[in-house]
Amino acid sequence: MPATQFICPNGEKVDIEKCLRKCRQGQRCMFLPTLRAIAKSVDRKIKQPSVTELLVGVRETYLKKMTNYAVDPFSVLYSLQGQAVHAIHEKNAEGILSEVRLEDGITSGRLDLYGNLLDEEEGILGDLKITNSYKLMKALGIYKVEVETGEFYKTGAKKGQPKTKKEFRYDGFRDVLDWTIQLNYYRKLLEKEGYPVNRMVIQAICRDSNLKTAAERGITQKSYLIEINKISDHWLTKYFAKKSEMLKDAMETGQLPPICTPRERWSDRKCLEYCSARENCPYARRLMNEKANQKPENTTETEEIKNGGVINE
Repeated sequence: MPATQFICPNGEKVDIEKCLRKCRQGQRCMFLPTLRAIAKSVDRKIKQPSVTELLVGVRETYLKKMTNYAVDPFSVLYSLQGQAVHAIHEKNAEGILSEVRLEDGITSGRLDLYGNLLDEEEGILGDLKITNSYKLMKALGIYKVEVETGEFYKTGAKKGQPKTKKEFRYDGFRDVLDWTIQLNYYRKLLEKEGYPVNRMVIQAICRDSNLKTAAERGITQKSYLIEINKISDHWLTKYFAKKSEMLKDAMETGQLPPICTPRERWSDRKCLEYCSARENCPYARRLMNEKANQKPENTTETEEIKNGGVINE
C-alpha cells in the first residue's frame, strides 16, 4: 500500500489525490509537477520485495506495504534528486547495461550500471549514491586525532601543557555494510544471468560538499569512487531468504513483524524522525510519546494491528 497522504508545512494531512487536484492552503508549498513526481515516487507497487526493501527492517517494510501512512513532500526531495541523477545516467549509458531489474526466487533488484565504466576492464558493477558528508566520512573511514604541535601553553589553567591540533586520518573502519550487502546481491543476480562481475564500485555524490561542515568532516571532493568487496553468496542467500520469508508470512497473516533491530532503526533515531510509517508502529509511537513526556498508550501490538495490518484509529 503506497503513501496516501501528504503532510503540509503547517502539519495538517491531506489525501495526495486531493492535494494534486487543488491546494487547500491557498498556495502550494512547491510546484505542482514536483508534487506529482513525489506522489509517483512514493507509489511503489512492486509485488516481490526488492533488495532495498529487505535491507531495512521487516517491520518497516511491512507497515509501508500494508498500512496507510503520510509523507512530508520536503523529506522526499533528496530521493527525487537521486532519481533524476539515475535518469541522466541511463540516457548516457550507450553500450552499458543500465536500470535493469533482475530477480530470483527470493527478491529483485534494479541495477544502476554494468559494463566498462572506468576504461579499465569489463564487468564492473556500478551504483550511484546521492548522500551527505557524514555518511561519506563514515564510508571512507575518515576520523580526527589530536596531534601535538610542539608548542606549550605559557599561561592559564593549561600552562606547561602541550598544545594540540586535530588532523584527519583516512585509515579508519569503513562503514559500508548496507551498500556492500546491496551490491553483492546485485552481483549475485547478474552472475545468475551469466554476467561476470569483476569489480563493484559506488560513485557517491556529496549533496552538501559546498558547506563548511563537509570540509570539517574531511570531505573535499564532490564525488568519490568507493570500492566494495565481495562477501559470501551463502550468507547473502540466508540473510535475504529469512527476511523475505518473514515479510511474506506477516503480509499473509496480518501479524506485525518483530521490532526492527537496533542497527535497522539507527538506535531509535529512525523511529523518532525518519521512518515514514512510524505513526503506525507501536514501538515508534511509544518512543515519540516518551520523548514528548506523555504517558505511553496502554495497548498491545496485536490489538493495534488488525485487518491485514491497518491501524485502528
